[in-house]
Amino acid sequence: MQKNKIYILIICAVFTLASCGEYQKVLNKGEVTEQYKMATEMYENQKFSKAIQLFEKITPSYRGKPQMERIQYMIAQSHYNTKQYSLAAYYFDKFAKNYPKSSKLEEAAYLSAHSYYLASPIFSLDQKDTNEAINALQNFIYKYPSSTRVADANKYISELTVKLEKKSFEIARQYYHTEDYIATVVAVDNLLSDYLGTKYKEEALYVKFLAGYELGMNSIFRKKEERIKNAIKYHERFKKSYPKSEYLAETEDKVKDLTKELSSVIELKTENNGL
Repeated sequence: MQKNKIYILIICAVFTLASCGEYQKVLNKGEVTEQYKMATEMYENQKFSKAIQLFEKITPSYRGKPQMERIQYMIAQSHYNTKQYSLAAYYFDKFAKNYPKSSKLEEAAYLSAHSYYLASPIFSLDQKDTNEAINALQNFIYKYPSSTRVADANKYISELTVKLEKKSFEIARQYYHTEDYIATVVAVDNLLSDYLGTKYKEEALYVKFLAGYELGMNSIFRKKEERIKNAIKYHERFKKSYPKSEYLAETEDKVKDLTKELSSVIELKTENNGL
């Protein structure tokens, strides 16, 4: 029994080596028609990495020919199936541009958008692919409103939007932690303007008030009154929006400090004006 297993393994190894040798032979020295045939076989057998190498070889020879439509689609699918999503999106876009009357146009448009979605990185990294994905998904919905894929497209847009919201909020919080309080206020305003109803609104308004508090309490004298008043306004908005917030005890204590400081500033200004 053990010998039979060994024989089977040896036979499999021989076939594997033979097939690899045949692949390399066709890849490096085969005729274009042979390379096309083997590329298609590799694709259909889900050996996508090998298929890609062959497709790259034959693309110049088939450019402008009827077979090129199928080749471009298989190239895009091969990158998609090997999880090279940025390349897959590029090739699906290229396919849609080159073959606007293809029966696979809708599928290519969706897979392009889905590739951008899958390429979207964690929120802390650059979100170029995330924005590309949202645009592609929205364009897909616009072009194919009756598609069965619209529900998934909308779901992906929601997920990506939440990621962008988190990125935007983390930018504001990072500015606060680096004591760039003016940038903090601007970043929070951008977040609330770009993402109405964001789930980060409470924390964002809280951070904006904290930044306003630091600006008001630590500004040079000539800017102090205006900035303290701004901070108090930030708090009024925060309290009105979240009257039961867990942060209120802290923020209201800080408002007392601001009010006391404001009184001192106004009193000092009055004295100076009287001189």
